[in-house]
Amino acid sequence: MARFEFALERELWALREQLVTKAYQPGEYRSIYIYEPKKRLISAAPYRDRIVHHALTGVLEPIFEPTFIFDSYACRAGKDTHAAVSRCQQFTRRFRSVLKADIRKFFPSMDHEILKSRLARKIKDPDVLWLAGLIIDNSNPQEDVTHYFPGDDLLTPLERACGIPIGNQTSQFFGIAG
Repeated sequence: MARFEFALERELWALREQLVTKAYQPGEYRSIYIYEPKKRLISAAPYRDRIVHHALTGVLEPIFEPTFIFDSYACRAGKDTHAAVSRCQQFTRRFRSVLKADIRKFFPSMDHEILKSRLARKIKDPDVLWLAGLIIDNSNPQEDVTHYFPGDDLLTPLERACGIPIGNQTSQFFGIAG
């Protein structure tokens, strides 16, 4: 980060050139396991890639924001942790019961092809689709999640890439948009 910031203007122009010419390639993730409240693999993209992720979600946000339910608080302007807690408190005053749920292995099980096809339903710019697809397809290996569906054979779950990193701004956005 410090090296990038030291030569910020030069780094940003180089990054822009790589994006325009489609020479951009995401870097290696750094990953750690956390154990609160359960074991999860958290991955951090290189600083320069996080700049690209932030720019991409800035382009996608106006397209998808109108389709989000009001009470989704992941990666949304004005929908920070404090807003989520305040809304939860409103619900607890109004209702006797609250359901707390977590979709098991949500990010590790996201199918790349399905996610990209869902994004393509709303995004028509081929350059934006290219960048989103590049980020999705260059996700680091996630925790193994194998699902079989009716009609699958033994190898079907191995035929398609799955998993996007917990920790990317794009992953949080893709999780609510896709």
